Amino acid sequence: MSVGTSSAPGAHRARPPAAAGDPGGLGIDPDDLPDGLVVADEHGRVTCFNAAAERITAVPAAEALGQRLEKALPLEDLEGRRWWQLTDPYGGLAIRVRQPERNLLLPGGREVLVAARYVRDQPVGPVRRVVVSLRDTEARRRTERSHAELIATVAHELRSPLTSVKGFTATLLAKWERFTDDQKRLMLETVDADADRVTRLIAELLDISRIDSGRLEVRRQPVDIGAAVGRHIQAYVAAGLPADRFLLRIEQPLPDLWADPDKIDQVLSNLLENAVRHGEGTVTIDITATASPREGEDTGTSVTVSDEGPGIPEESMNRVFTRFWRGSKRGGTGLGLYIVKGIVEAHGGTITVGRAPGAGAEFRFTLPVSAPAYLA
Repeated sequence: MSVGTSSAPGAHRARPPAAAGDPGGLGIDPDDLPDGLVVADEHGRVTCFNAAAERITAVPAAEALGQRLEKALPLEDLEGRRWWQLTDPYGGLAIRVRQPERNLLLPGGREVLVAARYVRDQPVGPVRRVVVSLRDTEARRRTERSHAELIATVAHELRSPLTSVKGFTATLLAKWERFTDDQKRLMLETVDADADRVTRLIAELLDISRIDSGRLEVRRQPVDIGAAVGRHIQAYVAAGLPADRFLLRIEQPLPDLWADPDKIDQVLSNLLENAVRHGEGTVTIDITATASPREGEDTGTSVTVSDEGPGIPEESMNRVFTRFWRGSKRGGTGLGLYIVKGIVEAHGGTITVGRAPGAGAEFRFTLPVSAPAYLA
């Protein structure tokens, strides 16, 4: 891209001529670029300093244009060395064509991501232009903070069950003969439950990794969604909850659903656990046929889980499916609903949250039937 300075009075940013092959000859305005763009000519004088570069560096373009590159953009590496003296774009190796992106510091210590391109008329000719791109590191810092939070959460969640496992096993090994059979059973049951808790956490971490990388695999099979919900309700009743705490309503007929049964069980488990743990009153599960969320399919299956508790505050609705969101202080890693959303979307479905008719929370997910082509 060729960039030159504007000669209009009062102009302080360069605008390029029409780009080659640009329909209509409209060209590209450097101010339209999302990243900072700084261009220096063959003499090392700045000829372009776009709006994003102004924002990132806090230097007005009017001050930068015409200045030497190293003065308009005084960069240092993380060890405090002046970057332009280290790289020497105009007097360095004649075969060098670029500088890969790296973290550098602006005056005041602000960190930016910088990459540079050396434009030559001939492969080993003199540098005609130096094109520098600048990117703010805030997005990267947010990602790093998210990873740090994940590590801290995992460490915290692992510490408690592993401390329990270690304590009970060490006690049993040291004083086995001193305990009755009932005491030994109680300790071993506690160890077993804590081992299950660790296993679930590791499974959540693997799911998050696969969701973030787009590698969550879905193995589709016929799924009886009503029966799957019924099994979860029976498990809660067997664990001591009253049967009238749950109301299951299934609209007939339902389309045949092809999905990953294990992952759908994971979604149902999470939504029902949230309703039981954080909600109040009756937990209502409605299963209905609905329009498919996937283009090209007519029908889908919708599952709505609602309760009669206090619900989710309006200001928190947009954060429910993010990492570490917790509806209350009643435990949990805050990763479950993030994983639920990832699983539903991996099936080509959608999930929403809102207020139930009884003022509680209402989660609704819709899946395409995704029947194989030979059944169409």
